Amino acid sequence: MPRPRSLTDKDVASAGLAVIDRDGLNGFTMRAVAAELNMATMSIYRYVEDRERLEELVVELLFSRVDVNPPRRCSWRRQLATLVGRVRDILEAHPQVVPFALGHRLTSADGLRLSENVLTILAEAGFSAQQIGVANRTLMAYLLGSVQFEHFGPLSAAGAALMAALPLEDYPLLSESAHRAQHMTSDQEFARGLTIVLDGLEASLKRPKHSQAGST
Repeated sequence: MPRPRSLTDKDVASAGLAVIDRDGLNGFTMRAVAAELNMATMSIYRYVEDRERLEELVVELLFSRVDVNPPRRCSWRRQLATLVGRVRDILEAHPQVVPFALGHRLTSADGLRLSENVLTILAEAGFSAQQIGVANRTLMAYLLGSVQFEHFGPLSAAGAALMAALPLEDYPLLSESAHRAQHMTSDQEFARGLTIVLDGLEASLKRPKHSQAGST
């Protein structure tokens, strides 16, 4: 008779997340997570059958921390910005998990509910069925890309200083952009970028449907 499980899925996921935060994806192994739980490597297989399931549990844990319900009595833009901001807050604390979040977002009940709510907001705003899918993926691409960019290429990185020092006669716009970036927080950069994305979505919503059909 097998021994009863003493750990929950959340316990295992929390250990996995701790390993990723500390050691990165290269250090995320079944052995490392077992060690985090103070157990022998083979013992962890009593709780998860393989690494893919372990990845799913980590993503489930992250999405469980997100309030996926949009605010009511406000514009569709505000609803989307709020949901995107909530996910960003979670991923910013665990940026190494972004690849897993992308790959396993549809295996999480909360991730599925988040996607459904985003699609519902877009539908209620008047976007066509064809527009909804593209708009959803555009928002996701901006969100995940910006988190990765903040982690691997932050505005405070040496690269920004090097660009700011480029000769103005050769790189006037790049140099000016770097100078401006050094005086902007990551929150400001994200908010301004999201405004551009939402402006684009709103412009496509107002465009005549017959003109959109020929441009896709």
